[in-house]
Amino acid sequence: MVAPDAQRSAPPRAFRPSGKVLPEHARGHNRSLVLQTLYRGGLASRADLARETGLTRVTISDLVAELMNDDLVIETGQRGESRPGKPAILLDINRTGFQIVGVDLSETGVFRGAVLDLDGTVVTRLEVETGGASGAEVTRIATRLTLELVAAADRPLLGVGIGSPGVVGIDGTVLSAPNLGWEGEPLQATIAQATGLGVVVANDANAAALAERSFGDAQGDLMLIRVGRGVGAGLIVGGTLLHGSRFAAGEIGHVVVGTDGGALCACGKHGCLETWLAVPHLRDGLAQAASASERDAVLHRAGERLGIALAPVVGALNLDEVVISGPVELLDGPLLGAAIETFRTRTMPEFHGALAVRMSALGQDIVMRGAAAMVLAGRLGVS
Repeated sequence: MVAPDAQRSAPPRAFRPSGKVLPEHARGHNRSLVLQTLYRGGLASRADLARETGLTRVTISDLVAELMNDDLVIETGQRGESRPGKPAILLDINRTGFQIVGVDLSETGVFRGAVLDLDGTVVTRLEVETGGASGAEVTRIATRLTLELVAAADRPLLGVGIGSPGVVGIDGTVLSAPNLGWEGEPLQATIAQATGLGVVVANDANAAALAERSFGDAQGDLMLIRVGRGVGAGLIVGGTLLHGSRFAAGEIGHVVVGTDGGALCACGKHGCLETWLAVPHLRDGLAQAASASERDAVLHRAGERLGIALAPVVGALNLDEVVISGPVELLDGPLLGAAIETFRTRTMPEFHGALAVRMSALGQDIVMRGAAAMVLAGRLGVS
């Protein structure tokens, strides 16, 4: 089911509107301002919205009427408490009136997807095994999964969000994803043509960072390390997701860490962080370990390399927290402990001693929920 106007694809917007803008941009901005206020604040009257946003009551009345006509805002009934005059009618986002398709292409051997509501709650989930597929076959598998999810939706769809490994351009082209055999893959255009919906494609770690900010426990500036088939990071600084001049901000997986060599990476270098930390490499190392102490040593070495990679980034950006997302059974324990210990020895405690380093609580749904957050930001301007 396709929402009205869903054919138009839009790039993600900034996290949230925060005040009035120039008249030529005001209408769309003010719509987003009202939607964001309701999305995060919950039930509110028209008068409440005027106070919260700083917009006039006449403007709020017009915007609410427009949003109700688009089925994006609904009236939920009168305010319960007794006040003089006419009882206020409370409003809310139409949280169950629309759905979003979120797809995660970051896991080894499997693609996952879900139909989600506007609060990021999974309504229906599907997954498909990829085996050893690469290149064009991977694109076919991702397209088929997305079409099945679109068919499973029982509400109008706001759009499709996809988190992919690798470097992703602003137009949703996967510029490089060696682990999937993609180079210049026009994934966003392909999925949009197949579904007839607005589609947003972004790096999986960026999507995960958005999920942590929108649906998780993140509060301030953060770096999210996404560990799966590869290793990448999403950076949110000053409420803004960093993309970089060539869309490769956070691509730490192919940074060489340490001076002691290391395994040959798919990119052709030796000792990239990915060769120490990516899930397939970790599992191979653990499978070859003959004892519990040897398994702990594999995890400890990987954690050390992560700490080495983290230290200069945290030192440069003075982040509030680092969040790690991936298989808990591999990452939480000796690996995370070694990462924290190594990071502490390589930074100045008076500046970075309060940094929180933790596992994400969003589990394996984090990229799918981040993909939903991208659609919410792009279509409604909310997060």
